[in-house]
Amino acid sequence: MSDSHSPDMSPIAELRHVRFSYDHGATWALDDVSLTIQPGERICLVGPNGSGKSTLARLIAGLTAPDGGDITLLGHHVFGSDSGPDADAYRAARRGIGMVFQNPEDQIVTTIVEDDIAFGPENLGIPREDIGMRIARTLESVGLSSHRGSDPTRMSGGQQQRTAIAGMLAMNSRILVLDEPTAMLDETARGEVMAILDTLQTRGTTIIHVTHRPMETLHADRVVHMEGGHITAIAASHDAEPHDAEPHGTDGAGTVVPATADITCPDPAVGTVAAGAAPTSPLPLLGQKEPAAMSPAIQVRHLSYRYGSGRTVIRDLSFHMDAGKTVALMGANGSGKSTLARLLCALAKPVVGSVEVAGVPVASMTATACTRRNGKPRLANRRQLAELRRHVGYVMQHPEHQLFADTVAEDVAYGPRNQGLGESTVQERVKQALEMLHIAHLADRSPFDLSGGQQRLVAIAGVVACRPDVLIMDEPTASLDVHATSRIHELIRTLKAQGVTMLIVTHDRAEAYALADRVVRMPDAHDAPMASDGVRPDLAQAGTHTATSSAQAPSSAGQSAIQAVHPTSTKQSVMQRLDPRAKMVCFLAAMFTMFAVNTPIQLGLGIALTLGMIAAARLNPLRLIAAIHPILALLALMSLANLVVVRTGPTLVAWGPFSITGDGVTIAVLYTCRFALVIIMGAIFLNTTTPTAMTDAFASLLKPLRHLGIHTQEIALVMSLALRFIPTLTSETTSIINAQAARGGTVETGSLPQRVKAMSAIIVPVFAGTLRHADNLSLALDARCYEEGITRTHWRVFSPSWRDAAFTMIIVCYIAAIIAMNILA
Repeated sequence: MSDSHSPDMSPIAELRHVRFSYDHGATWALDDVSLTIQPGERICLVGPNGSGKSTLARLIAGLTAPDGGDITLLGHHVFGSDSGPDADAYRAARRGIGMVFQNPEDQIVTTIVEDDIAFGPENLGIPREDIGMRIARTLESVGLSSHRGSDPTRMSGGQQQRTAIAGMLAMNSRILVLDEPTAMLDETARGEVMAILDTLQTRGTTIIHVTHRPMETLHADRVVHMEGGHITAIAASHDAEPHDAEPHGTDGAGTVVPATADITCPDPAVGTVAAGAAPTSPLPLLGQKEPAAMSPAIQVRHLSYRYGSGRTVIRDLSFHMDAGKTVALMGANGSGKSTLARLLCALAKPVVGSVEVAGVPVASMTATACTRRNGKPRLANRRQLAELRRHVGYVMQHPEHQLFADTVAEDVAYGPRNQGLGESTVQERVKQALEMLHIAHLADRSPFDLSGGQQRLVAIAGVVACRPDVLIMDEPTASLDVHATSRIHELIRTLKAQGVTMLIVTHDRAEAYALADRVVRMPDAHDAPMASDGVRPDLAQAGTHTATSSAQAPSSAGQSAIQAVHPTSTKQSVMQRLDPRAKMVCFLAAMFTMFAVNTPIQLGLGIALTLGMIAAARLNPLRLIAAIHPILALLALMSLANLVVVRTGPTLVAWGPFSITGDGVTIAVLYTCRFALVIIMGAIFLNTTTPTAMTDAFASLLKPLRHLGIHTQEIALVMSLALRFIPTLTSETTSIINAQAARGGTVETGSLPQRVKAMSAIIVPVFAGTLRHADNLSLALDARCYEEGITRTHWRVFSPSWRDAAFTMIIVCYIAAIIAMNILA
C-alpha cells in the first residue's frame, strides 16, 4: 500500500514497493510496502507481533537491504530493483540516521557507560570537547548521570535501554529510529523518554517509533498500521481505532472485559481500586509489615543480595505471599525486581536471609542469624531443588534466553518430559499450552526465527505446560501487541481461578491493578535514606524493612565544564589510575620475567612485588585467590608430576618404582609458585583495567605498525568486541542453564553422567545464541557509523604521570635484580 502524504518539501526517506524475506522468498516479512517520510515527521509503526514493524524500521535505518523495491534515505538512493544495494550510499546515509534496537544489550559495544555514549560521536569525528558535552547532556536526559563509570553489561534491562537511547541521542541524527524503546522501562523512565522524543520533535528531528503502547502515538503526525507484512492503514494519531487505544482489560478477540472484582491493597492510603484502574496514590512498599498468613506459598525473611561488583540491590527484605494469591511487583529499573525473582527460583544465591517457596527451603538460616544478619544461608540440596522445580515456574525477563530447542513444540515439551510424564501426556500438555496462548500454528517453527513477542509467548507456554503451583513472571507482556497481551491476561485469570500463586513483575500500573490481588512496589534508593541496618528511618519504629538499590547519587546540576569534558574519575586505587599503556607493558614484562625465577630468593622477590601490586590495587587477597582458585588447583595438580619425575637430590620418600627427592620438592614448589604468581598478576591487571582501557592501550601501542600497512584500528576493535563478548557469552550460557534448570533439567539436580550430558546439550544453543548476538552487534556497529579505515576522534586521551614513571622504575629494578641473580649464579 502506498501512502498519500506528500507535502511540498523533499522527502527525507522514501520506500517504494519494498519486499523483504528472511527465508529466500518462502515467506515475506514485508510485501509491496511503500512509505514516504517528510523531514521533521514523527511516525509510529503499530501492529501485531510479527507484522513486519521491526523489519521496516531496520530498512529505514539503512541497516538492512531489501530483496526488491527502491529506497532513498537522506537524498541517497541506497537500493534499486535494477541496481541493487549501493554500499557507498548506505554508508553516507547512515551518518545521519540513528537506531535504538529492541534488545539493548546487543547495542552496547563497550563496558563503560560514558565510553559507549562516546563511541558514535567518535566515529563521526566530533571534536573531543563536544563529545564530553554530549555525554553529560544525554546521560542527564535519560537519568543516568550517576552511572557514567558503570559497566552497562551488568545493568538492568531498563538501564541498558536508557544507555542505548543516550548513545543514539549523542549522535544528533537527522532521523532517529526506535524499536520499542520503552518496553523494559518503568513509568518514570518511560515518561522521560517520551519527553525526550517530544523535544527532538520540536527541534525538527524525524522520528520513526515502533510501539505497542497507544499512549505513545498521541504526539505522532501519522500512525502506520501493519499486518502480515503489509501497511494496512495510515492515519493521524487521533484517528486510531478504539481497540488499538486500549491495551488492557480485553479478551483475545479485543472485546472489552468488564471489571469482575475489586482489587484490594494492604495500605489504607491505596484503598480499594476497581480492576483496570490505576490509582494516583503511592504503592505500598514490598516488605512493609503484613498480617500473618495461614499458608504462605512464598516466605522471605531478612533477604539481602549483593552483586559481584559489591553493589547491594536488595537489603534486609521480609515478606510473604499467601497461596493462591496474585501479587504484582512494580518498581524502578535497577531496584532488584528481576534479582528477587531469580532468588525465589534458586537461580541466585543470597548474601543473607531465608527463602521458602512452595514449602521448599530455597535458602535457610536460623532466626537468630537472620536477625543479626551474620552467617551465610544454607542453600537447597539437589533433592530440594528437584522438588522446587516440580512446583515453581519461572518466565524470564528476556524470552530469547529461555528458548533452546529446535522447534517450538520441542521447547514447550522440555519441562513436562523432565517431570517423567508419558509421551502422550507430554504431547497433550504441549497442545493445550500452545492453544491457550493461540500459537499452535507455530509448533513446527524454530523459536529463533520468531519475532520477540512470539518468542515471549513460546517461553510462557513452556512454563505453563509444567503446570506449576507457584508461577513467577518477569515482564510477561513486554513487547507484546494488544491481542497477545490480552491472551496473557486471560491466561493469568485462568491460572488464578485454578489456585496458582503468581508473582508478576511489571512496569504497567493498569495491568497490575487489573490482574493482582495486591500491588506492591520494590523500594529503591530514592524512597528514603537508609539506616545502617537497612531500615528506613521513617519506618524503623514500625519494624518494617525495605530493600534498596545503592546507586550513586545523581550528579549536581552545577557540574563544572571540566567534569563534563573529561572522563569521570571516581575514587580509584593507585593501580587503577595508571596509564593503561604503561601498565600493560609493565605487567607483561613482570609476568614473563617470572619464568626466569629459579631460586627461593628470586621467588621471594616476586612474591613481594605481587603483594605490593595487590596493596596498590586495594584488592582483597582472599577474594582474589578465591576468584582464580580453580586455575591454582590445576597448577597444583600439575606440579605433582615434578615430585615423581625429578630423580636428583636426596631421596625423601620411596614407594616401589616411585620416589620423591629433595630436588623434586624444590622444583615442584618453585614451578607452582611462579605459575601462580603469573596468574595472580594477570588477575590484578584484569581487575584494575577495564576492557575499554585495554583496547585503547592496545591500539595505541600498535599505532606505529600502521606505517607497515597493518590495520591496527580494526585489530583493536576486534579485541574490544572479543572482550565485550566474554560477559555476553557467559550470560548466554548461564541463561540457558537457568532456563533448563527452571524447567526441571538435570543440569543441577541429576547424577554426574546426567549433568555432563545436560551440559553438553547446551553447546549448540549457546553457539547459536552467540552467533545471534554477533549478528546484532555488527548491526550496532553499522548504526553507530563505525567503518573500516575511518578517521576517529578519541574521547579518552592518555596522559602519563609520575605514577607511571614510578611504577615503570619498580618493574625495571625488579627485572634487573632477577637478571643479575641469574648472572651471578
